[in-house]
Amino acid sequence: MRRYSIALLVAETLAALAAGGAAVLTREGGLNLSNSLFWGAAAMVVAWPALLVATGAHTERVFGMGSDEYRRVGRAGLLLLAFAGFVSYAAALDLSRALVVVAVPALTLGTMVIRYAARIHLHRQRAIGRHTKRVVVVGRGGAVLELVQRLRREKYAGFDVIAACVTPEDRTRVADLAGVPVGGLDDVVNTAARLHADTIAVTSASETAAQYLRQLSWQLEGTGIELLVAPGLMEVAGPRLHIRPFEGLPLLSVEQPRFEGWTRLVKGAVDRGLAVAAILLLAPVLACIAVAVRVTSTGPVLFRQERVGVNGQTFTMLKFRSMVVDADVRLEALQASNISDGLLFKMRDDPRVTSVGKWLRRLSLDELPQLFNVLAGTMSLVGPRPPLPNEVANYDSQVRRRLLVKPGLTGLWQISGRSDLPWEEAVRLDLRYVENWSLTLDLLILWKTCRAVLSSSGAY
Repeated sequence: MRRYSIALLVAETLAALAAGGAAVLTREGGLNLSNSLFWGAAAMVVAWPALLVATGAHTERVFGMGSDEYRRVGRAGLLLLAFAGFVSYAAALDLSRALVVVAVPALTLGTMVIRYAARIHLHRQRAIGRHTKRVVVVGRGGAVLELVQRLRREKYAGFDVIAACVTPEDRTRVADLAGVPVGGLDDVVNTAARLHADTIAVTSASETAAQYLRQLSWQLEGTGIELLVAPGLMEVAGPRLHIRPFEGLPLLSVEQPRFEGWTRLVKGAVDRGLAVAAILLLAPVLACIAVAVRVTSTGPVLFRQERVGVNGQTFTMLKFRSMVVDADVRLEALQASNISDGLLFKMRDDPRVTSVGKWLRRLSLDELPQLFNVLAGTMSLVGPRPPLPNEVANYDSQVRRRLLVKPGLTGLWQISGRSDLPWEEAVRLDLRYVENWSLTLDLLILWKTCRAVLSSSGAY
């Protein structure tokens, strides 16, 4: 990770050199060592990596996951912009607007692109078991197994579970299901030292209460082993969690999810604006698909189906028809081939799908008419999958929380496997979105949707 950080510093310094050089060379008169613009550009080359380090953008825990890394880069960009403006005004320097208004924002954006490319490389390395931390998971059996499952599923986080320490009654079950050496709660430090662990992750349980954690942290002093504590709030994202000190006792403050307010108004405006732009841009594609559907099979071009939206209100969802007209009638005869483990019907080679429909589904083009649903306000660009009324009738109180926000044309389920996802995982992703919605998360999902659609992963 030190080499990773050094490589980022080198790339970011070169980016600052390129941005500053472009600002100097594009100014009338070109390179002039006596010009304040030249020295301003030179100072930027030195200041930029220093600011990134100062804002924590090179802290190891932000590498490879979450949006905190990009926020810190953005913070460094704002500081550099403010510093350049202040020095220019205070010292009456004749700095070019190209340096302050163009070069600094371009440098910030370029650094984010560098970070994104580096993150992709890091994720690929971690997927094959490189650059990972060796982790010992501690706690009750059920909580340990859940955390082990999450860490193994999300390999990009860079944690390799090598052992577990649980209560005596849970040892056999955890050893069988986790497939790692299992020790006791009193043997955590010895287990970590014996297996050369880098990190100890403690789950939320009565055995891992304040006194136990305090003693464990004392025992780890001087070992260099990192101590992580899972708060038991698996689906609550970091931005909603804050440490609030109270008479020397650190309390974990959990902000309530926001389902109303100005951010929702902004989301609605962004949804409609992007939907209009997409409809106008894709109008020729929509027309070609409509002709292909109409010519290759009998029936209407659009498939209309009742779905359940925000707060349980029903609406008519639009899609390009990808199946034969009597698909609903044939469904009963195909129930034996259902591969779904939940409330949905899934079949890899569904005979009801038309020849054109197979291509539309593979590229998710059949869902483009939902842009009109977004324009009408019944759907959002990003949100939970729009459920059928018979699915909602079987929801429990937990799953019903999916209805607190508008369903989306895409979502976490879309970028995480689509139809390949088991029912429980699809529900978990939708609930994670509902609990942690933000405009930043929406933009990230839209970006990743393009990659998921092009790969056709889980589309059938």
